[in-house]
Amino acid sequence: MRFVLNMPHTMELKALTQPWELSVSGADQAVVARRAEELGYDMLAVPEHFVVPHTHVELSGAHYFHSTVAQAFIAGATTTIAVNSCVTLLPLQHPIVTAKALATADWMSGGRIMVTFGVGWDAEEFEALGVPFQERGRMADEYLAAIIELWTNESPRFEGRYVAFDNLAFGPKPVQKPHPPIWIGGDANPALRRAARFASGWIPFLTQPDEIPAKIDYIKSQPTFDGRAFEVCYALGTSLIGEGHVVVDDPTQQPGMSAAEIIDHLGRFAELGVTMTSVPIPPVTDVGAYLDHAQWVIEEIKPHVA
Repeated sequence: MRFVLNMPHTMELKALTQPWELSVSGADQAVVARRAEELGYDMLAVPEHFVVPHTHVELSGAHYFHSTVAQAFIAGATTTIAVNSCVTLLPLQHPIVTAKALATADWMSGGRIMVTFGVGWDAEEFEALGVPFQERGRMADEYLAAIIELWTNESPRFEGRYVAFDNLAFGPKPVQKPHPPIWIGGDANPALRRAARFASGWIPFLTQPDEIPAKIDYIKSQPTFDGRAFEVCYALGTSLIGEGHVVVDDPTQQPGMSAAEIIDHLGRFAELGVTMTSVPIPPVTDVGAYLDHAQWVIEEIKPHVA
């Protein structure tokens, strides 16, 4: 089992965010990222929204980054750790611009950028950006194919309904070959089929732990899945957030559990096919206390999880 460290104050979800996080600055996050790297965490990840309608602010908060910009900042503050998104909202950004931003960050970081693409869930956010919400899945499939074409072809060419290009050059190419790792976030069958076609990893959100094996089987049963190595990232605490970011009271995934409880849950996740996880931020008072907890996870939890 590999471990992600949850970065504080990358969002202000009612279900998870603690009051002390609201004072965490970008400089603090650079300190957290460097400490995560020193401790041996495997990955950091950044969520994304562009705007949050007033109807959702109470549950979702308004504080979100542009994921690729934040990833580049974190990569610049570190030297070895992988930096992912969770998730990058693929249909809301032109694929040429997205491909360029991610390739730039990967090139400048020496090949440490990953990306988890999602199609989004907030129709009002799509409306604000002038993107047709009902077409987001078809757009995502086309955009992904276009991005991979730009990353991997010296003379990229693409003809689609939503994007087309020819007779152009694209550089720098990403450092990682054939391209940076692509993961898919989401739970519905179209997202799982997208993962089978394009991805080397999957992050579920509304899927319950016992449902994970069947969904992994579904991904791997698709004709587009070629047997590649495949990661499944399921965080302890995921079930505390419901659809639309509603708060869910799940006593099995509460922050602040004992080492034995966490080891038991993560062992179960491993049996279900999960390969990467994180432990939710417990009730603490500041960044220093949180980093002490991050060290405790590496020393007391990670060695006991297969």
